[in-house]
Amino acid sequence: MNLKETTVKKNYIYRGKIVNLRVDDALLPDGKPCKREIVEHGGGASVVFLRGGDLLLVRQFRYAYGEELWEIPAGKLEKGEDPAVTAARELEEEAGFIPEKMTLLYTVYPTPGYTNEKIYIYRAEGVRQGKVNLDEGEFLTSAFIPLDEAAAMVERGEIRDAKTIIAVQRLLAERAQKENI
Repeated sequence: MNLKETTVKKNYIYRGKIVNLRVDDALLPDGKPCKREIVEHGGGASVVFLRGGDLLLVRQFRYAYGEELWEIPAGKLEKGEDPAVTAARELEEEAGFIPEKMTLLYTVYPTPGYTNEKIYIYRAEGVRQGKVNLDEGEFLTSAFIPLDEAAAMVERGEIRDAKTIIAVQRLLAERAQKENI
C-alpha cells in the first residue's frame, strides 16, 4: 500500500530565525488534495555526559512551556554544522566541559506530526574541564545528578524533556546490560 503524500506547493506564512511556518498544498496517497501545516526547524544536538554514576543536567526556563526544565545540554544546529560539533560546543558553553570524542546514540524526530526537526543525541567521552560561556540572553544552571535520582525524577514527572528521558533510559539499559554480563 502506498502511504506517500506528495507536496504540490509550499506556501510560506512566516520565516523566522529559529523556525519557518508553511501551509502546504499536498495530495494524499489516493490523490485527494489536503493542507499540511509544517514548522521547519534546522534541528538540534544534545549530549549525554555521565561522570561516575552522575548525569550532567542543565536547568533552564523554557518560554514555550512557561516553566523551568531539567535537560541534557543541547542547542540548535548552525546552518551546515555537523551535529557532533554542535553537541560538543553546547557541552562547553553550558557546563564548561570539552569532550575528546562524541558518539552518536540516536537521531530522534520529536514531533513528526508537524515539524521536520531532528535532534541528535551524542555521548561525550574523554571529557576535560573547559570554561562555561553562555550565549547572550541564555540563563541556566548545571548539576550532576546521580543516575538513579535522574530516573526517579523521570518517574515523578520532574524531567519531562523527551531527549533527556531517552538519555536516562539509554543509560539505565546500558547499566542493566553490564550488570547481567
